[in-house]
Amino acid sequence: MTAIPPTLRTERVDARDKVTGAVRYGTDRVPPGLLHAALAVATIAKGRVTSTDTAAAEAVPGVRLVLTRAGEGELASAGFLLGGGYGFQSLQPLMDDRIAYRGQPIAIVVADTPVAATEAAALVTATYETEQVSLDLDAEGVEVVEQAATLPPMFADLVAGDAEGTLADCDVRVEGTYDLPVQHQNPMELIGCVAEWEGDDLVVHEGSQNSGAIRHGLAAQLGIDAERIQVISPYVGGGFGQKNSLQPGTALAAIAARRTGRPVKLVSTRMQVFHNASFRPASRHRVVIGADRDGTMRAAVHEVDQQTSRHDLYPGSYTEITARLYGIPNFRGHQRLVRTDVQTPGYMRAPYEHPAAFAFESTVDDLAHQLGLDPVAMRLANDSTADPITGQPFSSRHVTECLRRGAERFGWERRTHEPGSMRAADGTRIGWGVALGAYKGAAVPAVARITASSDGGLRVEVGGHEMGQGIRTAVARTVALDLGVPAADISVVVGDTRSVPQHLTAGSWGTAGALPAVGAALGELRKALGLAADGPADVAAAVAATGQANVEVEATYTAPGQPPEIVLDRLRRGLPAAGGPVYPGFTAFSFVAHFVEVRIEPVIGRIRVPRVVSVADCGRVASPVTAASQLRGGVVWGIGAALREASEVDPRYGGFLNADLAEYTIPVNADIGDIDVDFIDVPDPLLNDIGVKGLGEVSMVGVAGAIGNAIFHATGKRFRHLPIRLDDLLG
Repeated sequence: MTAIPPTLRTERVDARDKVTGAVRYGTDRVPPGLLHAALAVATIAKGRVTSTDTAAAEAVPGVRLVLTRAGEGELASAGFLLGGGYGFQSLQPLMDDRIAYRGQPIAIVVADTPVAATEAAALVTATYETEQVSLDLDAEGVEVVEQAATLPPMFADLVAGDAEGTLADCDVRVEGTYDLPVQHQNPMELIGCVAEWEGDDLVVHEGSQNSGAIRHGLAAQLGIDAERIQVISPYVGGGFGQKNSLQPGTALAAIAARRTGRPVKLVSTRMQVFHNASFRPASRHRVVIGADRDGTMRAAVHEVDQQTSRHDLYPGSYTEITARLYGIPNFRGHQRLVRTDVQTPGYMRAPYEHPAAFAFESTVDDLAHQLGLDPVAMRLANDSTADPITGQPFSSRHVTECLRRGAERFGWERRTHEPGSMRAADGTRIGWGVALGAYKGAAVPAVARITASSDGGLRVEVGGHEMGQGIRTAVARTVALDLGVPAADISVVVGDTRSVPQHLTAGSWGTAGALPAVGAALGELRKALGLAADGPADVAAAVAATGQANVEVEATYTAPGQPPEIVLDRLRRGLPAAGGPVYPGFTAFSFVAHFVEVRIEPVIGRIRVPRVVSVADCGRVASPVTAASQLRGGVVWGIGAALREASEVDPRYGGFLNADLAEYTIPVNADIGDIDVDFIDVPDPLLNDIGVKGLGEVSMVGVAGAIGNAIFHATGKRFRHLPIRLDDLLG
């Protein structure tokens, strides 16, 4: 790659604003006359409210409104995002007396100050009729649903060949059952919004991954035209799937603002985020792999039970990656949903892929150990260029290069095979583990609009949300390198329904959706300005030559094989319209190989992870600095998921016991060693013209598996649950 001139460098275009506090997030807004809201929540796990006492709350000085039930026709459900709706769940609090889970809101209190609102909300009391509660996969009273028989074909079982028949003929068969816990994403920015009415129009400022869903969901809930609602979300202080849809408090804030005639800010507490927002559900995995003596994997079965709520079926897609990690010709995936008494679970970084890869890659490691094979060599021998499920070629697949480059950087050739065979001078046990990860190459429709000005400035509006992943930088860098203009001359607008339609940003498709649309718009701009098809451009002179102050162009992008009229209509209605991983003629995935060293102290058994090497195949790296940050961040999260994170269910009253950042344990600086990341950086020729594939999700996939495999190598103990903690090693 040729050197980039300093004026065109775009390491991170919004870095200075972020570190100096210039960035304003959704609930930073303080309009004149602002009131503050707080939620009162249910203290039972299941049942109904028989009466509510609000007198003490209403007596608190400064309280303006205590709302326990929406009026007739004032509020409707927005529907479940994955069921044709807009919300993280279909249940909308304050519409009836039913309590589906602990922490469900039973009232919203509005006051002059946040202190008064919080005090008053704590004084709202209720009496209840309770019902039997089922909180985990094995609880009495759960309902088990066959996913393939209940949900649309996109969630059907994945089957290729004859897995059971082939397993019976294999030389070696390994099997394991793995339990993965409930986990909660904890972005620094709490869920919250500011709702204000401008006459009959509603303006909402909210940190969201899906401003389009908020806009259209509120329209459905409040019974008004979506054109009268604007949602502004220029920055999000972390999302990780938790903010990918309409939250139940947004409509309540809008109703409170309409009733009081003043803007209302509602910010959930950290405990309420645990109890009234989506989370990673508990799941159980049974994996069986059959192979020949030389390590050729011939058949695999992956069966999953996953937690969901009573009111929504949150689907699982765990087997989507395990069917494609290797070239296993006979595969059967089967998924069941277990209805429990919780809020509807949802997407949390690598939502299915992290648990699935831990279970599958642990079993692959078992197989290598039983056969006396090097885990890397066995994985290399089972690579494939074709999708085992469809038979189509992969759009690009560089798993072999990821493994070989990672092994070289890690120094894998110095690993001894037998568990417990590597020790430091002080007796510390050392383990080296490896695991693969994959994530679908998804793509979504996007609209990009570029306005070029006679002063040389460029305004780029595109569907997407800035959650810290660096989408602004990726867009600005693409434009700067295409036109040869300084990044300082480019402004990027995302997450704002006043501009172009906004699609959900999730699933590692943010960059893969936005950049192709921006690339197409750049082509249209060159035509409109009479510029050459490529090369540096004098934008100011070209605009001036048109005799106009500004020249505006617009372009759309849809995924290969997607019918534009259908997906663009869904985009404009705020509905998800993702394509992939299977496209006409090819299948698309991103891949990663993780190499991990663990050190286990000889006396207390404390586990350390001093170094990790991760090599990713994510197509062309559109923004090297932010890509490296994404990959390192995914590794850190994988370390937490493997050794720290679990949401502890309260078996008495429902909800979660460690619902704060003090007791929901995550890694800190002292837990993190050297994380060496690298990229294959070969453009994907089929997925889009830019050649990019997703990175944010795949970066976490397989980390926990590599850590578990390293712990086995250090100790000879195979743990089939997460997190793996000190007491496991002492047992």
